[in-house]
Amino acid sequence: MIAFSHAKINLGLFVMNKRPDGFHALESVFWPVDWTDVLEVHAKPSPGLELKITGLEVPGNLESNLIAKAYELMAREFNIGGVTAHLHKIIPMGAGLGGGSSNATCMIRLLDQLFSLNLTDEAALQLAAQLGSDCPFFWKSAPALVTGRGEHLAPVPGIQSESWNNMHLTVIHPGVHVSTSEAFAGCEPKMRTLDWTKLSDHPPKSWSQWLQNDFEAGVRALHLPIHSALELLQNSGADYVQMTGTGSAAFGVFARESEATAAARAAIEQGWASRSFAMNACL
Repeated sequence: MIAFSHAKINLGLFVMNKRPDGFHALESVFWPVDWTDVLEVHAKPSPGLELKITGLEVPGNLESNLIAKAYELMAREFNIGGVTAHLHKIIPMGAGLGGGSSNATCMIRLLDQLFSLNLTDEAALQLAAQLGSDCPFFWKSAPALVTGRGEHLAPVPGIQSESWNNMHLTVIHPGVHVSTSEAFAGCEPKMRTLDWTKLSDHPPKSWSQWLQNDFEAGVRALHLPIHSALELLQNSGADYVQMTGTGSAAFGVFARESEATAAARAAIEQGWASRSFAMNACL
């Protein structure tokens, strides 16, 4: 049984007040992109999980991987049998693209199917939330307005607007790892009231007037490759350019597919990982 786990970008990322539980409240639109890892699972007669990882090297031991944690959670909740799993890692790590969270939720989906658990969406989202704040988004991997510490999902206002149909996206990973603590050190939380209808009601050229990633200024000042990736996108004709998550991937929104693909080629020529997509590919 095989499935593909998508990456995501953040269209805007606003850090609000600190919550009583110690987490900061966030507001962002999570947008899935067709940059995927591949996860395969099969039942085995002996108990437990056997996990194999190929592709990009994943640091840490296998027991700390979110796929293993997803299996352990499901085994406790449903007393499922043994499983062999093979992850082929393609999404860059430490890039703000959510690959690890996506893998964990993909594992929940595959175990649900493998053992005929018939999980409801509500039950699956509750399980995913136990693995990480970003994990519930990947249950459906559909554009969502994300609030709270990342666990509250709502439809993006105006998401069906035809204005999305002609937008193209280029994502660049310049090979830098940014720690969460480092990103928060350069960020100043600030309460704001945001009108997310502007995403669909206004063209991307105007988004920079109100849309931003609160982590970007601090992170790009510390890491020249991120600054350079953002500049490459801007100089390639992108209408809107932003870092995603706490870094280090950057993306540009383009009106012309030719410019988006040219930007991706230019990034690859510099030795960076890059992909380009139609923005409505995951709608």
